[in-house]
Amino acid sequence: MKIQPPSPDMKKRSFLKKVLNGTIAGSLYLVFPMGSDGLEGQFPKNQMPPEQIPGIRDHAYDILDQEFAFIVDITRCIGCGSCCVADKREYNVPDGNYRTWVERYVKGFSDQVYVDAPNGGLDGYQNPRSDIQEEVRDTFFVPKLCNMCREAPCVQVCPVGATFTSPDGFVLVDDKRCVGCAYCIQACPYSVRYLHPVSRVVDKCTWCYHRVRKGLLPACVDVCPTSARKFGSMKDKESEVYKILKGPGVLTVLKKEMGTWPALYYKGARREVV
Repeated sequence: MKIQPPSPDMKKRSFLKKVLNGTIAGSLYLVFPMGSDGLEGQFPKNQMPPEQIPGIRDHAYDILDQEFAFIVDITRCIGCGSCCVADKREYNVPDGNYRTWVERYVKGFSDQVYVDAPNGGLDGYQNPRSDIQEEVRDTFFVPKLCNMCREAPCVQVCPVGATFTSPDGFVLVDDKRCVGCAYCIQACPYSVRYLHPVSRVVDKCTWCYHRVRKGLLPACVDVCPTSARKFGSMKDKESEVYKILKGPGVLTVLKKEMGTWPALYYKGARREVV
């Protein structure tokens, strides 16, 4: 079944004319509202100690309202880059751009954290960092990809309806409607979008929507040698993601304070990440 995006609010020509005239300035105010009224009731008023990382259950996430979920287990990721390679091959991602990438976090005995992602992790992390002038205490890897937000800022700011949410909860981009204004790129709190250097339209991770519709796993999940990436249906009580999200343990989402309600969850996330 082909998903039809909503009708655009204005034609491309009209939109471009308004951009050039500067009459659309201020649209991005929709992204980060001043004050906390929009978050009332979603998050606790009292901040938790920084040593304690709250999980999704602490913030009353109704995970059963979503159809699909993605889980990244940081304790399993070895930074091999197989997921990035699979994604690049699947979508012919242009060099220097990434639909998914893996960041390396290195922590020294001074508690300073160094973060890097050379070539997005495509080449793996075979060698330790040579620019750290202290003894390394810990190293871990954090895969990044689209969070498929229930309240997606990118959808809110798109002036032509090119970015939309499908009935099954996937945030997608219609490249035939996209005019390359980059509003959605600026609006995304997770920096997962980029402007394609050739087509000049926005691209991002789709959780391999075309594969999921055929009953297949996303490419990155399929190739992960340590099962650090997990994907499945929340409507299937026998699925692994359902059991993990409904079971014991702490799971977190990135930037909870943004109120975007991501469908991407992290297991084993540390306070340096969230």
